[in-house]
Amino acid sequence: METLEKDLFTALRERRSIYGISKESPISDQSIQEIIEETVKHTPSAFNNQTTRVVLLLGEQHNKLWDFTTEILKADIPSEQFSSTQEKMNGFRNGYGTVLFFEDQSIIDSFMKQYPSYQEHFPIWSQQTNGMHQLVIWMALEAEGLGVNLQHYNPLIDERVKAEWKLPESWKLIAQMPFGKPSASAGEKKFNPVQERIKVFK
Repeated sequence: METLEKDLFTALRERRSIYGISKESPISDQSIQEIIEETVKHTPSAFNNQTTRVVLLLGEQHNKLWDFTTEILKADIPSEQFSSTQEKMNGFRNGYGTVLFFEDQSIIDSFMKQYPSYQEHFPIWSQQTNGMHQLVIWMALEAEGLGVNLQHYNPLIDERVKAEWKLPESWKLIAQMPFGKPSASAGEKKFNPVQERIKVFK
């Protein structure tokens, strides 16, 4: 895998929710796949249980996701209120691809049985490791010049996603991450004082 264009903290500072994305990519499909493979291989998880699953949708598969998501939402939202949702859907479909994030519930369940004293923690730890995967992939794609945002249309689209790509029933959909070459910049980001959010004791 080639070295990323930016260092860690530059990528973290510049990571933003970019909603203006196009059907172009500054890097190859192979490079996108390698970013995901490296992330899934090396991102930590509780007890090293490796519960996160990732699906990469490109081309017509990406289009298909946002087409049927639009259909599902259209059936659930009054027509007079749907125009803003349609605009969002068009924006996501205009992207180059989408990363789908899942957690394998069968592994979580097995660890809950294996370690009953930690039982209630495994679902929480599962969400935490999924969030780490999301951030690493987000930063890596951003570092390569892609615009990225994160969406949560689950559980409305869960069953259709599983059926469309024949995914295991135990995979629980957590988030959708559309991406593409930026066609618009993000707005100004405001920060609360860091001093109010961190305590240091020596």
